[in-house]
Parts: sequence; C-alpha cells; structure tokens
Amino acid sequence: MNVKKVLDAKGLACPMPIVKTKKEMETIESGEILEIHATDKGAKSDLTAWAKSGGHELLQDSEEDGVLKFWVQKG
Repeated sequence: MNVKKVLDAKGLACPMPIVKTKKEMETIESGEILEIHATDKGAKSDLTAWAKSGGHELLQDSEEDGVLKFWVQKG
C-alpha cells in the first residue's frame, strides 16, 4: 500500500485520535492514504464512522501488539 503519511496517535484517548486524523487529512491530497496508529480501543468504531461521514474510505485495519492500525484513503 502506498502510504503518504503515518500518524502516531498511540496513547491518546477519544476524541484525540479523530481530531489528529482530521487535521492530518488536510495535509494530503485526494486519493492519498494516511496510516493511523492508535491504542484507544474506541478508535476502531470512531474512525470507521468518521471516514464514512467524511467521504473517505477505510481501506484496511489491523491490530498488532495492542496497536490498532488503520489505512484511510482521502475522498
């Protein structure tokens, strides 16, 4: 996957992973991919809903050693 940027939101509680993701998305072009790393368990449902409502696409998500990883393509 051709990732443009990686956002480290580990250790942040809701709603900060979404706030930081939104801010970071403003720095990339439409069609580019942002990879987000978070440890807040609520981030999965939050990011899924946020991406959908914002016209972005959650391409993939995974969990590795307690770190949730998301790949969101800017709409």
